[in-house]
Amino acid sequence: MSQSKLHNAAPAALGKRLLAALYDWLLVLALMMVISVPAVAVLGDAIQPGNVPYRLAMVTVAAAFFIGFWSNGGQTLGMRTWHLHLVSDTHDGQLQPVGYRQAALRFVCAWLAALPAGLGFWWALIDKDKRAWHDRLSGTRLIIYNSRTAASGHTTQGEQCTNEQQ
Repeated sequence: MSQSKLHNAAPAALGKRLLAALYDWLLVLALMMVISVPAVAVLGDAIQPGNVPYRLAMVTVAAAFFIGFWSNGGQTLGMRTWHLHLVSDTHDGQLQPVGYRQAALRFVCAWLAALPAGLGFWWALIDKDKRAWHDRLSGTRLIIYNSRTAASGHTTQGEQCTNEQQ
């Protein structure tokens, strides 16, 4: 994607971000429940609050979901529903696919952005590029991508690679 196309790519508004996040967290919670059933069966009792291995397993489920989707196609299922696409924001104005390390950094930074009453997310309301803290800290952008954008030639680098392979 050329630099001019970078400037033409519409940033995702906070409302769409939150709706996509709601979809995704419902899916993550469902996955956590599916994983919890065998844990309860093995333990033979309810999982006690503060069970560190269980908490780590649940964080791992969430991390695998988000990092996996972000680094393999740039969209979670919720983002796909709302036509959002995560891309790496390079200094030369080119949009590139998000790699595993960058996705992992974004995941950690999203937790940090959520801690002070979600201030890092609300920041997108006043940011000139509509980027939240975790976008800035990880060097990513969440853009709107749909069939109209594709028809006008606005594609991300990852989609260009996918189309060239076919």
